Amino acid sequence: MDEHTLRKTLSDIPLGGLRTFSQAGSTNDMALAWAADGAPNLSLVYAEEQTSGRGRGSHRWITPPGTALAFSLVLRPFPGEAQSVPLFSGLGALAVCEALGMRRLHPEIKWPNDVLLNRRKVCGILAEAVWLGDKVDSVVLGIGLNVKPEAVPPSEQLYFPATCVEAEMGKEVDRLGLLKDILQALLYWRSLLTKDVFSHAWEKHLAFCGEQVEIRTDDTPSRTGIVEGLERDGSLRLRSPGGQVFTVQFGEVHLRPVL
Repeated sequence: MDEHTLRKTLSDIPLGGLRTFSQAGSTNDMALAWAADGAPNLSLVYAEEQTSGRGRGSHRWITPPGTALAFSLVLRPFPGEAQSVPLFSGLGALAVCEALGMRRLHPEIKWPNDVLLNRRKVCGILAEAVWLGDKVDSVVLGIGLNVKPEAVPPSEQLYFPATCVEAEMGKEVDRLGLLKDILQALLYWRSLLTKDVFSHAWEKHLAFCGEQVEIRTDDTPSRTGIVEGLERDGSLRLRSPGGQVFTVQFGEVHLRPVL
């Protein structure tokens, strides 16, 4: 995917800037550096190959050449968004769901930041906030979406079952058209980020609703509960085996269904 074609296809998206790479380590790292250097709102970093992409925690997201979408956006918070930073992961996931839904797929969002197709991970989202004192200067939103089968790692390297868009559709997919649809959906849902309609749409796509899951964090014992939905701030609402309702905030959280 050459830069000229990318710029032409995205010409009606109001990007603040565009940097493309045939190979990159981490698009999020590049976007964070660009943000620190003054990148305008909605600046896009895109890579055809990503050799050391980052997921949450110590997880890695590797993108073989020409097999996926690997990109990061620099988002400068608008008035009213600064208190809604945790919602940006949901924004990315919802935009991907919208684009996949346009292709007659049925994506779900595995809280807080993965997109599933047929209960298999197809996309990961990584939102990283940059703070200046107590003020959010920018949010870098990274999205990695498996498009072709070659993008799916070997099973022994997976933390959760994975798939790709082409495997689920049974045909080749226009990656550039998919990227454009994601960006357009992101612009639309960002305009509604602080509204109830946004949290309702996110909740509508929530995976494992009504099912028992295990929640594990790095600093607390694991808990089980039935997924009931989302709070307006994006935290997950569950009901314990004893019937008590509890919520889980954003952070280093691992969620798995209880089989």
